[in-house]
Amino acid sequence: MANEQNIFAALIAHCKEYGYIFQSSEIYDGLAAVYDYGQNGAQLKKNIRDEWWKSMTQMHENIVGIDAAIFMHPTTWKASGHVDNFSDPMIDNKDSKKRYRVDHLIEAHAELLAHEGKKEEEFALLKAMDELLAADDYAGLKKLIEDNKVTCSVSKTCNWTDVRQFNLMFKTEFGAVAADNPDENIVYLRPETAQGIFVNFLNVQKTGRMKIPFGIAQTGKAFRNEIVARQFIFRMREFEQMEMQYFIRPGTQIEWYNYWKEERKKWHESIGIPAEKLRFHDHVKLAFYADAALDIEFEFPFGWKELEGIHSRTDYDLTQHQTFSKKKMQYFDNDIDPATGKAYGNYVPYVLETSVGLDRLFLTILSNAYAEEKWTKEDGTEDSRVVLRIPAKIAPTKLAILPLVKKDGLPEIARELMNECKSSFMCFYEEKDAIGKRYRRMDAIGTPFCVTVDHQTKEDNMVTIRYRDTMLQERVPIANLKEIVLKAIS
Repeated sequence: MANEQNIFAALIAHCKEYGYIFQSSEIYDGLAAVYDYGQNGAQLKKNIRDEWWKSMTQMHENIVGIDAAIFMHPTTWKASGHVDNFSDPMIDNKDSKKRYRVDHLIEAHAELLAHEGKKEEEFALLKAMDELLAADDYAGLKKLIEDNKVTCSVSKTCNWTDVRQFNLMFKTEFGAVAADNPDENIVYLRPETAQGIFVNFLNVQKTGRMKIPFGIAQTGKAFRNEIVARQFIFRMREFEQMEMQYFIRPGTQIEWYNYWKEERKKWHESIGIPAEKLRFHDHVKLAFYADAALDIEFEFPFGWKELEGIHSRTDYDLTQHQTFSKKKMQYFDNDIDPATGKAYGNYVPYVLETSVGLDRLFLTILSNAYAEEKWTKEDGTEDSRVVLRIPAKIAPTKLAILPLVKKDGLPEIARELMNECKSSFMCFYEEKDAIGKRYRRMDAIGTPFCVTVDHQTKEDNMVTIRYRDTMLQERVPIANLKEIVLKAIS
C-alpha cells in the first residue's frame, strides 16, 4: 500500500510536469479540489468523452444525445429530492474544526487496519458502517467512530461532534435585479446531469419519434460542495459526468439492469482497462425509489473505488416531475401485451441509469497507464524511463514526427509528413534535443508512435517507426506510415 501511495504521488507530479492537470488558479495558491486540464489532459479527456459518446449514440440506434443547460428551474431540484435530501452525514472534530464525511472517515481508518494486517477488524468495521448508514443511525455511527478510536488526521484526537446532514448543492442568484424576497432569485448549479434528461423526456421522444425502449445520453459539468474532496481528481467540487437514462416498460427493469451492467463493464475493458481491475459492488443501501443498484469499481492505487453507477430508478423521476410540473410524463405504448391481448397503453416509463464520472475515468486510464521501468542494456549499463501506456485510440497524441537533425532537408520531409497526417489524427512535431531524449519525452506523454526522418530517408523513402510499449524500431515505407497508425487507433 505504501508503495502504491508513492506511485500515486508520482503520478500526480507527472500530470503537472507533462501538461495533463494543473491546480486551478495556482498562481494565487490554488482553489481546493478544483483542477484545470492542460494541453495533453484536455485532449485525453476529449478522446475519452468522444469514445463514450460514440459507443452510446452511434453504436446504439435507439439512443440519442442532448446537451441540457447547467441552470435549471429551481423546482426541478425540489421535484428530484435534491433540495430536501441531497446531503451527506458529516462529523466535525472539535479540536481541529475539520469536517469529515462519515463514510470517508471510517473507510480511511479501515484502510489503516488493512495495512496493519487486521483484515477481520477491517471487514467488521466496514460491515457495521454499511448497516448503520442503511438505517440512517447517526448516533450509532458516532459511537462506532468513538469505539474504534477513529482520530482526526490534523488534531489526532477523537473529540467529535454529533453526526449531521450537510446539503451539497451550490446556490447562486439568477438575474441582474435584486428581488424583494432573495429566495425568489435562487438557482442551483446542477449536482448531476440526469435531471436535464428527465425534463426533456417528452421533447426528445416526440421530436425523435422514439419508441420504448430508448435512451437519452448527455455529458456535462456538475457541481457538488464536497466537504471532503480528496485523492486528486477522484472527488472534486466541479466535475464532468457522462450519463445515459434508458426508458423502459415497467416490469422489464431487471432484464435491462443485467444487460447494462455487463455492457458497461465490457466497454471499460474495450478502452484498455484490465478486467481483473474491475468488479461489481452491489449497494447495501438502496435509495427508497430504486429496486437495484451497483457500482463498477476500479482498483485505484488508493484502493477499490466507484467508477460507474448502474441504477434501476423505477418511475420515480418522471413521476416526480409530472407531479411538480402538472405536465403528463406518459408514453403511449401500442405494442400488444401477451398477457391481456391488448395494447400496453399509457404509462410512466421506468428508467435504467448508467452514470460514469469522466474525471474518474480519466484518472483510471492514467493510473493504469503509468509505469516506472528500469533495465540493463546489452553493454551492462542501467537505463530507465517513465511511460504512460495509454491505449492508442484515446492517447492525446498518436504520432510524434522527429527529424534526426535540423538541416540537410530532413525538417522539410518531416513537415510534409506532418501535413499529410495531422488531418487524420493528432500529431506532434519536434526538432529539439537528441533523439533519445525526444523518445523519452514522448514515452512520458504517452505517445504510442514516434517516427524518425533520417538521412537515409532521402534515398529510400523509408522512416524509422518506434513503438512506445515495446521500444522496438523498424523501417517502414513513408507512404505506409499513415495507414499503420490509423489501423492501430481504429
